[in-house]
Amino acid sequence: MSDVSRRQFNLALLASMTAMPVWAAGKYGPGASDTEIVLGQTQPYSGAASSYGTIGRAEGAYFDMVNAQGGINGRKVRLISLDDGYSPPKTVEMVRRLVEQDEVMAVFGLLGTAGNSAVGKYLNAKRVPQLLISSGASKWLDTKTYPMTMPALPTYDTEAAIYAKYLLQQNPNVRIGVLFQNDDLGKDYLQGLHRGLGAAARKHVVAEISYEVTDATVNTQVLQLKSAGIDALILAGTPKFVAQAIRRVGELEWKPQIVLTNIANSFGTVIQPGGPQNAIGAISAAYMKDPVDPSWTDDAGMRRWRAFMDKWYPAGDKTDVYNVTGYYIASFMHKLLEGCGNDLTRENLMRVAESAKNWQFDVLVPGIEVTTGPTDHGPIEQMQLMRFDGTRWVLFGDLLSA
Repeated sequence: MSDVSRRQFNLALLASMTAMPVWAAGKYGPGASDTEIVLGQTQPYSGAASSYGTIGRAEGAYFDMVNAQGGINGRKVRLISLDDGYSPPKTVEMVRRLVEQDEVMAVFGLLGTAGNSAVGKYLNAKRVPQLLISSGASKWLDTKTYPMTMPALPTYDTEAAIYAKYLLQQNPNVRIGVLFQNDDLGKDYLQGLHRGLGAAARKHVVAEISYEVTDATVNTQVLQLKSAGIDALILAGTPKFVAQAIRRVGELEWKPQIVLTNIANSFGTVIQPGGPQNAIGAISAAYMKDPVDPSWTDDAGMRRWRAFMDKWYPAGDKTDVYNVTGYYIASFMHKLLEGCGNDLTRENLMRVAESAKNWQFDVLVPGIEVTTGPTDHGPIEQMQLMRFDGTRWVLFGDLLSA
């Protein structure tokens, strides 16, 4: 080859390289390549908490939509979502498979305090991002112990403190009873309530009664709480048992101030099976828009959510707030991956996750913004109280923080 021909060849080669898609020059870690990003999670598609399984289905449908639109920076997202039946030993088994066999880039949206607790130290030791988990346990905010973990939800501390303030404002002598799930979820929520009440907790929390996820019903526990002479009943559990408790309260013709935690206040999976007439006047706290609230009928964000449900998850219940939850968590993960650009490493993903600044999402209550930092892994720190009027949740008051 002559010198002229060689120069022409080199110029042609250089031109072809610069014409290649920009993502081809990417920096990759496990679970990422020129064409694909692999994420993993477990969800309770079966078992006592199976009503939460729709969150995972909504997240899967969201990424089906993203992939049909060309993916993220030219790469398709493959979400491996496994059924752990809300059993921590099963969560451990499946997360190990996701990390060691499937080599996912990150575990995201894993549901349940107990399951996340069972794998938290393992994922952090392996330096695998444990992102946007569905657990409000306050321990996830300990960035020294869990530097790779970030929840998607407000913490139980935040929520419990808001309820404590409200109940004390309404009745300075309030007597509180708590029905709680006897695992990490229920115990952490109970601990958060005590912290929110401070020294007054001993005076105001007069009954704490637990149930097991293997129990058939909580009818006996509700009767015990009624016998304790309480004014306010806090139900800190999963949807199946909270719905049972609401129904039993109605059967007993008991009228305490019912407080439903954010993780179990869905109209479709809690209020409806529990009997809407039994939940009139119940309070809860919101950070997401309620899909049955007519206030959001013409809201642009909820219009996009309904269009998503119609096309990508038509089997999903549009009255179920957990389908709103799945959309929020998936869109949050979408934004994180988009922010990684062409540096698709676990380390860079965590850098992006720790740099959110006043992010807004379609389905969050107006005014609630997501902000994080290297030592602040709590993306949502405000909520708004709401009251059930017999047909829907109605927001009232201002945004509140702990």
